[in-house]
Amino acid sequence: MSSHASPADESSASARKPLSLVRLREMQASGEKIAMLTCYDASFARVLDEAGVDCLLVGDSLGMVLQGQASTVPVTLDDVAYHTRCVARGNRTAWLIADLPFGSYQAGREQALASSVVLMQAGAQMVKLEGGGWTAETVRFLTERGIPVCAHLGLTPQSVFALGGYRVQGRSDAAAATLLAHARELADAGAAMLVLELVPAALAARVSAENPQLLTIGIGAGTACAGQVLVLHDMLGITRGKLPRFVRNFMAETHDVEAAVRLYVSEVKAGRFPHPEHHSY
Repeated sequence: MSSHASPADESSASARKPLSLVRLREMQASGEKIAMLTCYDASFARVLDEAGVDCLLVGDSLGMVLQGQASTVPVTLDDVAYHTRCVARGNRTAWLIADLPFGSYQAGREQALASSVVLMQAGAQMVKLEGGGWTAETVRFLTERGIPVCAHLGLTPQSVFALGGYRVQGRSDAAAATLLAHARELADAGAAMLVLELVPAALAARVSAENPQLLTIGIGAGTACAGQVLVLHDMLGITRGKLPRFVRNFMAETHDVEAAVRLYVSEVKAGRFPHPEHHSY
């Protein structure tokens, strides 16, 4: 049995022009939602790209969903670079983001730059790092050197032990004020994108409104963000155990991987996912 795509599939895949930051900002300005999913290999990259996913994230979540780790902390830079190369080979048009894993940027700006170079040379078009405050200086250092950066606030999995578990962040007035301040600092430092994870919907909406230069991407952060992201294995129903409230099993509704991904894209674009009551806080 051949694994090659048909001419019709190739034609469909080539119809979309490669996504860029300029195009993503145009989508935000026009009100079109950005659909993002995690991705770790060439085969899924091809499926997701052809299904219309705008951004692929080689997340350090690979430590949990691929390696069987208890958290993302054990993931190495070599791990992420390997999977980034795999995804880059299968991707044609989606914007490709790679996580800077734990320990690959905390030592300082120079370490962050060296790690980012590894991921960019592996095929990433943007790198993502977690946390606020001290990270603003690193973000500025990277963006001034031509490396697009996606920041990440709220529940930051690399800091899960310091945060006391996987819990909603920014519920108190003080915590909300800190998150707002960090978002402004990251935007001012040149971050182009900001993942908001496990953040009350009202707070995420305020971050988005006050920082229009940021492409905010929500995961358990309500509907007001410029786009949404889920872990691929979660939305396909592969992950076992209790899933977060913000996850929706699209595979259960379609029974076909590509159809599930296409449904996810269409539901995000139409504003039907996430549902304000079922998937938000």
